Amino acid sequence: MATPSEHLAAIELSLIASPVLAEYTLVRSWADVNDGYIRIRATLINGDFLEAAEYFVQRQSRFETADYRHQWMDNTKHSLRRRWDCTRDHPKLPNFPHHVHIGQEDNVQESKQIGLLELLRTLEELLDQK
Repeated sequence: MATPSEHLAAIELSLIASPVLAEYTLVRSWADVNDGYIRIRATLINGDFLEAAEYFVQRQSRFETADYRHQWMDNTKHSLRRRWDCTRDHPKLPNFPHHVHIGQEDNVQESKQIGLLELLRTLEELLDQK
């Protein structure tokens, strides 16, 4: 069974290997006995900016994203492309509290829980469509 430190190391390896990140800075990370946290700032391959943070907990033999906020900003207009978070401010949406802001703060849609590893896969799909 992996430890929180090993899980953090796996996330960092995925960041290094990700084809959508041009570069990233590890802002903060820590691991304890049953949980951990990671926050990064990154430049995407298209020049856009990403700030992502995840707090995870270990539940038996797997890790669960307990809290997160990932914000993707346009490089040229400095405007919001998407922000995924689980702030409890949109209780009427399906899959509450998970949601995504698309293009504007007030354009809020349902989403699923999304940790950093899933975020990288999602960005790969979204950037591939452009």
